[in-house]
Amino acid sequence: MIRRRRTFTPTFKREAASLVLDQGYSCPEAARSLDVGESLLRCWVSQLQLKAGAGR
Repeated sequence: MIRRRRTFTPTFKREAASLVLDQGYSCPEAARSLDVGESLLRCWVSQLQLKAGAGR
């Protein structure tokens, strides 16, 4: 059985990271609810923080 890699849209990534940054969810809690890896979600959160910092 071939297992395909899932892809996520930029909108999904932004909204997932905003659960942690804006809505007060913990990374493990948000990752479980979205069925994504915790380390992947942490990457998205970091990327969004860097992007927000660069925009200032």
